Amino acid sequence: MAIATAAATLALLCLLAVVPTGHGALQVGFYKGKCNGTDVEATVKRIIASRFSRDRTIVPILLRLHFHDCFVRGCDASILLDGKGGKKAEKDADPNKSVNGYDVIDQVKSALESKCPGVVSCADIIAIATRDAVVLGGGNQYTYSVQTGRRDGNVSVASEADSNLPGHTLSASQAIAKFKTKGLSASDTVLLLGAHTVGITHCSFVRPRLYNYNNSGKADPAMDPALVSRLKSTCPSSRPTANNFIVLDQRTPLTVDNSYYKQILARRGILKVDQNIATDKLTNATVKALATGSSFPTLFGGAMVRMGAIQVLTGKQGQIRKSCRVVNK
Repeated sequence: MAIATAAATLALLCLLAVVPTGHGALQVGFYKGKCNGTDVEATVKRIIASRFSRDRTIVPILLRLHFHDCFVRGCDASILLDGKGGKKAEKDADPNKSVNGYDVIDQVKSALESKCPGVVSCADIIAIATRDAVVLGGGNQYTYSVQTGRRDGNVSVASEADSNLPGHTLSASQAIAKFKTKGLSASDTVLLLGAHTVGITHCSFVRPRLYNYNNSGKADPAMDPALVSRLKSTCPSSRPTANNFIVLDQRTPLTVDNSYYKQILARRGILKVDQNIATDKLTNATVKALATGSSFPTLFGGAMVRMGAIQVLTGKQGQIRKSCRVVNK
């Protein structure tokens, strides 16, 4: 079968951009008229905008928090729960130890609880706050309608995070398979990895590609030699325990845009999974389509909506937590 051209792939992706107003019991505007005259989404937006004005890294922070929540037990805010009685929760798992953003979610929750107690779920706060951060990081073209009506889960287990979250060295086929278990397509896989346009990593995840790829004693030949040289200065072999941070998009690291795709096509993918989706025939045409034109904002928003619908609790399932960190008594 011939590999789809970038143009044909882009046309197909645009068909996917049409997002329904509801996934199951989720719907746009779920909280309208339910918070004693308070506009729930406007309240979230105000708090996120205030944080963004002081710290633009709130964009990747919330994107990562949302992703890591949805991939374990679905989008149920289980990542926010603290461990109890010596038992580790999701946030204590190794892949989540560098996840942040809990404080700003607490701030939003507190503001809404003061207006309409027991109404707005922590899971919906994560989804709305992430959308607002994406818009602030990329501009109004990144606006998408958030479907709400999620309820909060009652269970959070560290081992489930270890087994469900995709790793940074996956091949394209492995990444697609991992995302498929959550009901997401190959195109969604490539689109959601586009969140790395504002992501960061650390030397510990990149060093093997710089010094001893596949036990060769050399750098990964798939990486641009100029980038290898630059990253070696950030992660020197003389300081093997140094764990400096590295931006995943070397061109516009604090802006949500399609630069990430252009970078990985130029062999400048920082994480191996990023480079793999650029070169594999399963995903290369999609990457090329997203690297050109202006379709990424709309398509990314659609993928975020689909991710936000993973295994959601609705109706009488779960609960509406009073505090995002603990299950109601």
